[in-house]
Amino acid sequence: MMLPDSWIAAVHFARTRWCLDFRDRARLEAWQQVRLQRFIREVLPRAPYYRRRPAKALADIPLMDKATMMAEFEDRNTCGIRLDKALDIGLEAERTRDFRPLLGDFTVGLSSGTSGNRGVFLVSRGERLHWAGVLLARALPQHLLGRLFLPWVPALRVAFFMRANSNLYATLSSRRIDFTFHDLMLGVEPAVPKLNRSQPDVLVGPPSLLRALAAEIRAGRLDIAPSHVLSVADVLEDSDRAAIHAAFHVPTHQLYQATEGFLGYTCERGTLHLNESCVHIEPDWLDAGRSRFHPIVTDFSRDTQLIVRYRLNDVLRLATEPCACGRAELAIEAIEGRADEVLYLPARGTGQAVLIYPDLIRRTMLLAGPEVREFDLVQDGMFLTLGLLTEGERSAAVSRVAAEFDALWRTLGVCPPTMIFTDWHMPPPGGKRRRVRRKSAPEGLTCMP
Repeated sequence: MMLPDSWIAAVHFARTRWCLDFRDRARLEAWQQVRLQRFIREVLPRAPYYRRRPAKALADIPLMDKATMMAEFEDRNTCGIRLDKALDIGLEAERTRDFRPLLGDFTVGLSSGTSGNRGVFLVSRGERLHWAGVLLARALPQHLLGRLFLPWVPALRVAFFMRANSNLYATLSSRRIDFTFHDLMLGVEPAVPKLNRSQPDVLVGPPSLLRALAAEIRAGRLDIAPSHVLSVADVLEDSDRAAIHAAFHVPTHQLYQATEGFLGYTCERGTLHLNESCVHIEPDWLDAGRSRFHPIVTDFSRDTQLIVRYRLNDVLRLATEPCACGRAELAIEAIEGRADEVLYLPARGTGQAVLIYPDLIRRTMLLAGPEVREFDLVQDGMFLTLGLLTEGERSAAVSRVAAEFDALWRTLGVCPPTMIFTDWHMPPPGGKRRRVRRKSAPEGLTCMP
């Protein structure tokens, strides 16, 4: 007899919340190794690519990325699903905004393609229920747990803003969770009356959307008081965090969720942890001090579309101290962006490549003053094009920005690029915010990473 979905999700919730709460790093790593060995032995051979390349250890398996996953899509899933069939379902859902149709028993979704290549993900019923249980276990604070389990209190109300809905997200809806999807493609305005009526307990969305809702609060058009706010999909900047907190008066937590899996969550102390009870992450270090890395992800909890040694181009910065919550899972200071958001400039005198991480750009813009409301920056060789949205006298704001960048170049000891100032343009509805992007590095750099 097939158990109800809600029961299965509840089992995953309880197991994750109370059984997989590792406080000792050695125990966590030992548990991971048991799971990985089972995954390598029993799951990998079900996909043609890995059946042809038997491995005994994770290190024996080649790295993959989005390009290889898409090029070898049928070979790397365990159900023989073809990419064209999956794309047909995903694209039709994007066009019609009806995300309910399945491909057989599988949910199909498309990533937004902001890294340059659109991705496709496949999720089975069992994986959907596992994801729902794990997500609730990691994302919900203690004070909201009663809304899940006590029938005499109102159900938990969740408002969820994303570019695309999915059966994956709809799995969260139940008798105890009133889950409402809001389509980012429609913008903020039509969501305001719906939010005022529903009064959500949990508000989930990209930071730019949460800031837009914060502006609606300040304007007096939105009157909600969620007790838990979650940022997803984009980098949460300090300015976002401050604006959202000023409007809703609660901390903004993060979910690090991607096509490649549920990768991280914020604990009760406000620290972002990698979700190492579900995924194994190898750091591909970017600096000698081992403070920043690209994560190489193996999701040993999935058995349909296999994510094995998948190298993400996200740049993560490791926390310098263990989190006070006591969890053994790695603590992350910040998700700084993607690899193409790291700028390169030549060092004075040597021409050696100096890496400039996007958090330095954000800090420089912050120091330029509150008159700068929005910005985006694109590097093309030794030219930096900076789009600005300013308040007050634009020329004065531009002068302050230019002065702060001059100070940054001197501090870093790099040859100053040519700055081109233009107007900032709002991303299209549903589009991800790209503050910093590198189209090309300067020619002739030495010691490129």
